Parts: sequence; structure tokens; C-alpha cells
Amino acid sequence: MSSNQTNTDVILIGAGVMSATLGTLLKELAPDWKIKVFEKLANAGQESSNEWNNAGTGHSALCELNYTPEKPDGSIDITKAINVNEKFQLSRQFWSYLVKSGQLHNPRDFIRPIPHMSFVEGETNTAFLKKRFHALSNHPLFQGMQFSDDPEQLKKWIPLIMDGRTSSEPIAATKIDSGTDVNFGALTRMLFDHLKQNNVEITYKTRVEKIKRTSDGLWKVTVQDIESGTIEDHKAKFVFIGAGGGSLSLLQKTGIPESKHIGGFPVSGLFMVCHNPEVAAQHHAKVYGKAKIGAPPMSVPHLDTRYIEGKQTLLFGPFAGFSPKFLKSGSHLDLISSINPNNILTMLAAGVKQRVLTKYLIQQVLLSNDQRMEALREFIPKAKSEDWDIVVAGQRVQVIKDTDAGGRGTLQFGTEVVRSADGSIAALLGASPGASTAVHVMLEVVQKCFPDQMNEWEPKIKEMIPSHGVSLAENPELFQEIHTSTAQTLGLDGSDSDK
Repeated sequence: MSSNQTNTDVILIGAGVMSATLGTLLKELAPDWKIKVFEKLANAGQESSNEWNNAGTGHSALCELNYTPEKPDGSIDITKAINVNEKFQLSRQFWSYLVKSGQLHNPRDFIRPIPHMSFVEGETNTAFLKKRFHALSNHPLFQGMQFSDDPEQLKKWIPLIMDGRTSSEPIAATKIDSGTDVNFGALTRMLFDHLKQNNVEITYKTRVEKIKRTSDGLWKVTVQDIESGTIEDHKAKFVFIGAGGGSLSLLQKTGIPESKHIGGFPVSGLFMVCHNPEVAAQHHAKVYGKAKIGAPPMSVPHLDTRYIEGKQTLLFGPFAGFSPKFLKSGSHLDLISSINPNNILTMLAAGVKQRVLTKYLIQQVLLSNDQRMEALREFIPKAKSEDWDIVVAGQRVQVIKDTDAGGRGTLQFGTEVVRSADGSIAALLGASPGASTAVHVMLEVVQKCFPDQMNEWEPKIKEMIPSHGVSLAENPELFQEIHTSTAQTLGLDGSDSDK
């Protein structure tokens, strides 16, 4: 075992889509900066970013009903839907810039056009969906959305879902053709391949053991080669922790005040995967349903056309599971070891508050394969057990923190960045909508952690992301121009589609 020390400008911990995005942004903004990446697995994009570990939805609120809650007066609140949509537009612009500048090739390898649909049953849900349609379809960001409660029309849109459906309950769906399927695993690997070609040092099979502030104001990151046991110290001016579920424990190692009173609750996911290509070929959409009463937002059922390794497949889920691990490759001690004197009251308070979630997870864990098939048949009435397998998807760690609105031990379902007061270190925590908003989230990191460089960097940011700092919702002409341009660059305009 040996130890040595090197200095660099930026250290990125974790080789997922967030680190890949931040590294790519910084290489464009400060080409001379030295960047190092440390990843404990053997390749990039193997945990949350992996194509089998997430839904692959380009989350833009086109079909996700939980982004459009019904207000007490019966009207539909589309504020969050607009916010999520605008964030995804930033990702589209940045990816388009990288394609145009030759840094990403063959966008079809990571993004494809796919209709996004919402599907509901029952009089109450049908009325809700119709109100949602009227609220969204008049907005510039959601133009082109269609609504139907006509079974004959729905047979054309979603034949697999309609085949064999005998219920007399009202049904309805919305459809918008500008949705996307995104292979975040492929995108992550493509970005890291490009970073490697631009002198970014990426080290795999390396575990971060310590993160400590030094007397000279730098951060010392101690890493160990998993295979050889060699220990090295690396000092950097800025550290970003983008290790998915592993970010919380690494953030706690920093000791910064902002890491106190934050806990995490791990939730694993299962998807049913269709291995019958004849069945998969009958469906061409991402169809999101409505979560059952009392179920958390993460439980929204959806039937998704996916393109993985160049092949069309069909996934249904998610079904929740529980493991104390914070990563699929993590330890069964992750949850216990994350609890310390600084967050134990926060965690205990969450345990009291989240009895409904706990009950839901227990019910999900106890589901049999037959019961999962019953859930699938609510979407595909004629589904056959022999056509479907179970795949264990990624681990997500939901953030638990003390908030003014929710009090002590509030469970957070979004994505958030925790950073030190001086901006020298930042960590990404949380889950959905996650990867879809990577560019927005990493721009936020750039702005808050490098305020002194923003005047110099602003023109380059605007070149990469033309709508940066502008509300597309309030500038429909700009939105239309950008949406059309990015669709053409990314092959989303129908000119290079399978369907």
C-alpha cells in the first residue's frame, strides 16, 4: 500500500449523468481547468443513470399527472408542469449544441421521439384528465396535446391497452407526439468518452474514503484503488459529489454545516420487462396512469416503449421494494451508518410521519408475481405471464430534512443541491425528475459555486443554451424556434423515426 498526492482544479465524485453534465459544461466554460473523476464501479453510468435503472422518460410533464395537481376549487395547477418542461428544454438545447459541435455523435443512440400519453379510468379521473387537458393544451409549451374519451380512437392510439378491455367504466387519454425516450446510460458514457478525449482523468474502481478541508482552503479527497489497495490524496479547489444514493454518506464526510440534519430513505424499484417482441411491437408510447389514493408520487404506474441497446422493448412499473442499501452496489449497512447525532431526530420524526409510506412499501415488497401481473393487466388486459420478467431497477434515496413548511423530518421527493457557504463543494441529493433536469441542475451548481466567473462565462452559456435566463413560457415564439431547432438536430422531428 502506498500513498501520494496530486493537485487539480475540479474533482467529480461519481461517473453518472450529473457529473458527466457538469464536467462537460466546465470543459466548455474553462477549457484549461484540470478535472478528475473518481468512480467506484468499472464503467460510467452503471447506477442510477443506467438505462435499466430508470424509466428513460424525458420528463417534461407531458404525461406525468402528479405534476398537475387539482386545487381545492377544482381547477388544475400547471405551475410545476411548466417548471419541469422548461428544465427539460435546457437539456435538449445543450445536447443539441454538443451534437452540432461534433462532441456527441448519432443522437439516435441516446434519444428518440416517442408519444407521451396519460391514461385514466373512472368518471372522476376522466373528468380530472379533461380539465388537465384544457389547462395544458392552451399553453405554448404543451401545444399539440390531444384528448379523447372515445374507445374507438383509443384503440388507434393504444391498441395493446385497449385489446380485451371489457369494463364499462369511462376511460380517457391524452396524447402528445413531442415526447422522448432517453437512454441516460448511453448518454452518460458518450459524455465521458468525450471528456476523456479532452484530457479529463477518469479513474474507475476507486472508492472515496475521506473528504477533508485543508488549512489552505482546498479539499483533500482520499481515494483507494479497490483492486490494489493503493491510497492516494487529491487536492482540489472544487469538489462535486454526484454519486447517486451514495452522495449522502459522502456529503456527511465533508463535515460542512449544510450536511447536518439531512437523512435519506432508500427505495428500490422493480420493472416488468416484456421479452416477447411481437407484444412489444404493438405498443408505441409512454403511457402514464394515476397513482392510487395514498400512494407516493414515485408509484405512478406507466407502460413504456424503450429503446435499449438499439432494440425496442416494453417496460411496466414501477413496483417499489426496500433494501437498506443506498446503491445497488452498496452495503446493507448504508441506512444504519447514515444515521448520526446530527440527523437522528430528523430521521425519527420522518419515521413517525411516514407510516403511510412504510405501509405502502411493505405491501409492495410482499406482492407475488401473480399480483404484479394483476396490476399489469389493468394496463394490458390480455397480458400473459410467460411474456414478462422482473428486472430490479435502481436504488433511490429520498431526502429527509427539516423544513419550514413541513417541519422536522420532511420527506422530499425532488432533486436538490446541497453546497457549502463558499461554494467550494456541492452534492446532489434526491431522485425524480433527476436526469432529465441534469443541465438545469448543473447550471445551478455553476452559478452558485462559481459566481466570480459568471460574467465571463455568460456569453458561452447563452451560446450553448440560448434560452438560459429566459422564460420560454413567457416567450412562445422563442420556444417554438428552439423546440423546432433542437428537434431537427436531435432527430426528433419525425424525419428519422421508426414509426
